[in-house]
Amino acid sequence: MDKVIIIDGYNDEPAGLGVSPYLDVYARYTAGAIWSYNNKIKINYYTIDEARANFNSVLKEADASDILIVLGGTVVPGKYIGGTPITATEAIKIGKVVTKPIKILGGPAAKFGFGGEGGKKPKIPKEIALSYDLIVKGDIEIVTYNLLQENLHVDVIEPYMRRTSYQEISNFAVKGARIIKDHPNYKRNLICEIETYRGCPRSITGGCSFCAETLYGLPTFRPIKDIIKEIEALYTFGARNFRLGRQPDIYSYMSKGVGEKEFPLLNPEAIRKLFLGIRKVAPNVKTLHIDNANPGAIARYPDRAREITKIIVEYHTSGDVAAMGVETADEKVIKANNLKASPEESFRAIKIVNEIGSRRGSTGMPELLPGINFVYGLMGETKETYNINLEFMKSVLHFGLLVRRINIRQCIPLPGTKMWNVGTKIIHKHKRYFKIYKERMRKEVDLPMLKKIIPEYSVLKDVFLEKKKDNIILGRQVGSYPILVTIPFEHKLNKFVKVMVTGHGYRSVTGVLLPIKINVWSKKELTLIPGIGDKLSAKIIKERPFKNTSDLGKIIRKRDLLERLKENIVFDL
Repeated sequence: MDKVIIIDGYNDEPAGLGVSPYLDVYARYTAGAIWSYNNKIKINYYTIDEARANFNSVLKEADASDILIVLGGTVVPGKYIGGTPITATEAIKIGKVVTKPIKILGGPAAKFGFGGEGGKKPKIPKEIALSYDLIVKGDIEIVTYNLLQENLHVDVIEPYMRRTSYQEISNFAVKGARIIKDHPNYKRNLICEIETYRGCPRSITGGCSFCAETLYGLPTFRPIKDIIKEIEALYTFGARNFRLGRQPDIYSYMSKGVGEKEFPLLNPEAIRKLFLGIRKVAPNVKTLHIDNANPGAIARYPDRAREITKIIVEYHTSGDVAAMGVETADEKVIKANNLKASPEESFRAIKIVNEIGSRRGSTGMPELLPGINFVYGLMGETKETYNINLEFMKSVLHFGLLVRRINIRQCIPLPGTKMWNVGTKIIHKHKRYFKIYKERMRKEVDLPMLKKIIPEYSVLKDVFLEKKKDNIILGRQVGSYPILVTIPFEHKLNKFVKVMVTGHGYRSVTGVLLPIKINVWSKKELTLIPGIGDKLSAKIIKERPFKNTSDLGKIIRKRDLLERLKENIVFDL
């Protein structure tokens, strides 16, 4: 046993994101399991994008290895800039072409199947079963470790094996940290997803009808010391960006009364110890964000929720998002699907986070804002559901509350959930409404909301230039649900820049790179700046070079405009 190849096909789940630049726990834990068994085993890690770019050479290398592990699966698929998740066709092709090693499929695709988009049931094609030796329905790291202990005898391996406690993987998480050095985004904008617990307190009442998190049962909280040890290891190997995203609700971490209450008592002190511990072992962290937050828990314990929000804002980095599973504001749908919060409770939770998190932070973004998730195709849904949800978000906007993003998706019925038997019939019935109201939500809420959150002339720091598309550059800050920034003209990729916002789309902003080189920029570049039209830009070009702001003020007579721009202008030639 000498060599293992891991192909990371990316995952996207309600509690866990692993699409570049995110690196989730699957590859890290699996590598850690292998190195815990024998730290001399050579592991070569490739993302699916790297494998596509060098398909023949990667698969030739895989064929010469002892084990090939393919990971992936999108339970809540979205649109991605950093990478394209593996498809069932690709997984089948890899499994067929590579013949010599033991072939293992892990991740959500193995547990639930391949689901390409919302509104369709995931499935595992028959060809997958014929192409792989193990389809891991349990925990990939536990099954892999067991396989090594059994001297690669696949026939004795139970693919449904799960960890029974976090003690089993504490060593895996630390030893697997060095796999980050093989990620193509390493030392760039790589962000590591960190697990704090899994399982849902609401599983005592059955949980939400569509959610797979309740399949894990009641929460098993990961010890604070284990989380800190893993982050310390990742930090030692060069990780600087982290998200506590792999849990259904960060506010409920280490909550008291699990198994007794549907909404156990929030525990601010545990969250303080966690964040303080992270800051001690990762003093120069660049990004420390969260993800999921339960609006029902926040609304039921407002004082403790405020305290937790203050703790997060004290220790995190700005531009953070607490993604709330509101799911719907329709009372009938809430009841039919045992959802977590009434409209009034969701509104209260949004307000609580705004009270503390809405002030602007050092990155140019607010410290911490709610993100809202809506799910369509649930039991009890009618045409009126769409209008109720739209009006709910319009009321949030009307009362001056800020929401960083609104995620609108169609339910993917997963095996083991109540929605599995219902399937996609409601989605198909209301397909037309979904399209109409999604567009209305973007136009009537998203756009005006974005203009409030990031007004013109706002300066966004540390925007990473990721991709060229046509004649524009796409960039984002590192973090939870970063805003997409589109930048005209040619610029070098894979670097961090400062951007001034010049315009807004439904879910993105346009901007120009700073500083503004007033004596160098072309007429087209100058005209992108709000307040500088064709005439003024022509006049600037005619009268330049300028020596200083006073000199420029003779041409730009709009004092408020000059005041907005002056700190971002340089007079170099």
